[in-house]
Amino acid sequence: MSETGTGDEKEPTVAEADEPSQGPPVPDGESGKGGAGWKRWLKRIALASALTLLLPTLAAATALRLNYTGDPADGTHTRNRDAIWLGHAWVDGRETDKDVTALAERLKTTGIRDLYVHSGPLEHDGTLPKSSYPGARRLITTLHSAAPRIRVQAWLGDKLANETPDGLHLDRAATRDAVVRSTREILATGFDGVHFDLEPLHSGDHDYLTLLDSLRAVTRDRGVPLSVAAHQIDPLPALHWVAGALTGHPKWWSQEYFGQVARRVDQIAVMSYDTAMPLESLYGGYVAQQTSLALEVTPPSTDLLMGLPFFHENKLGHRAAAETVPAAVRGVRLGLSRTDADRANFGVALYVDFAATEADWTAYEKDWVR
Repeated sequence: MSETGTGDEKEPTVAEADEPSQGPPVPDGESGKGGAGWKRWLKRIALASALTLLLPTLAAATALRLNYTGDPADGTHTRNRDAIWLGHAWVDGRETDKDVTALAERLKTTGIRDLYVHSGPLEHDGTLPKSSYPGARRLITTLHSAAPRIRVQAWLGDKLANETPDGLHLDRAATRDAVVRSTREILATGFDGVHFDLEPLHSGDHDYLTLLDSLRAVTRDRGVPLSVAAHQIDPLPALHWVAGALTGHPKWWSQEYFGQVARRVDQIAVMSYDTAMPLESLYGGYVAQQTSLALEVTPPSTDLLMGLPFFHENKLGHRAAAETVPAAVRGVRLGLSRTDADRANFGVALYVDFAATEADWTAYEKDWVR
């Protein structure tokens, strides 16, 4: 998770290391030793700084690698509560009835129950034009006929104005009220639930909790689930605070805040990808840890889903060769085994349909569905 560098500095000899400390050498011209003393002093500082950065990184990597060892418990497979994020093409007319039928056929051999169909994004003022989802009703009708057990949820989101001036302002009551109205309107189309993905959402955001309380009243009134995508949990205590102070982008949530969100919704899906892990073993160990941390604070009545990377980008924060479906599934099973192997309301969420390969589907079905 952190960057480390190497240099050409020569390591101090044993004799140099045993020399009595005489403080920093004086500049050239004031001592017979000249600039040599300064160079030796700077090398020592550089070595100490490198060790300060390197040792915690090595310790964290070792812990994650160990977290990936062992055998998952028997029975840690799908509970038929899995989900998949679907792109906007399913509601804007690009996907045909034939495509919908093919999707329904594919889902028959999986544990997928929920489809998060992208139907936004929300406008920055919280409104949602009906023109954003013209084909929604037809999609819902066709899927209900072809795959009756599947729930079709409206996936809504927007960029939050937490790190840039533009975006959706959750701190404004009028904006939150508009999001609630938009939710009522899109549920009237026939969706079986609503799934929110608002980013970047900082840990401890009380305006978000207030919004969730209002949305829960709407979804309960209609008898449908309220679902959210969640940030990862601090792998080290208060890491979100450190990241926020250093970069302005906290990335993680505290475990306490994750629990506060989980208690307000019917379903919470952890975006357990884009982790910056360089190796499959480290990524899998990280997912195992995330699974355990999330299980510890998610009520048994709330569906907890762990995200699987059904995409293959190589960018800052994501290495496709490391963040694989097999590594994620093994990590999920290990975390589940160690923390709450019999948890019923548990599953995985596949991100995202339009980037998935046949190898991704095969790994999911072989390793998780069986």
